[in-house]
Amino acid sequence: MTLVKFLPSYQRIQQALQWWSSRQSIKLFLEAEKIRDDLLQETFTIRRHLDVLTTDNLDLSHNQTQDYLRQIDNFHHSLVQLSNRLFPESLQDSFPLAIECLIEPWLALNPHLYFHLDLPIYWRHEQASHSLIVLSTLDELLTITLPHILTKITISISLKQKKNLGQLSIQINYPDVTTFICNTSLPELNYLCDTFQFLTSGRCFYRTSHCQAVWYLSW
Repeated sequence: MTLVKFLPSYQRIQQALQWWSSRQSIKLFLEAEKIRDDLLQETFTIRRHLDVLTTDNLDLSHNQTQDYLRQIDNFHHSLVQLSNRLFPESLQDSFPLAIECLIEPWLALNPHLYFHLDLPIYWRHEQASHSLIVLSTLDELLTITLPHILTKITISISLKQKKNLGQLSIQINYPDVTTFICNTSLPELNYLCDTFQFLTSGRCFYRTSHCQAVWYLSW
């Protein structure tokens, strides 16, 4: 009887972890594609320019020098962005700062989104691998629940510590009922909650009312 009761829960967790693994694989694939399409091409271009300089021994004009410097700066900036996407530099020292860094690309690419952050200056010490799971869950949640429409949407993110628990809440106000229903009734949200709870031994749930949804993560 105990085994029969356990099977549905096991199957649900299995599906959730398979979904999570698939999402992480897709992310790694996209990062690899960016390296091949952008960074490696940029490296090839810089290398070609250096070859020309070595062969022709030409005096560079000011504009040419600035152009080469700009290419190197862009290359360096791309590497910094890539390293932060793979594992944010601030994650080991400041989890609130890591959240801010996560939000920055969202703001840059989606000017119609308005984020309100309520984050503490100091945060408790915890394993970086554990914080990465929470941060990845937040990123997945935003990816799933934010619609691809150019309409102003307000997202409030709050991070608190109550006794021994970290608590992260994400509130999203949708512009209309249709958008609200489409982005809060997806099966992926249940997968995300199950995965978070399994990997952190924490809790994940959400509440909805009218055109507002609030997600709660505690660990």
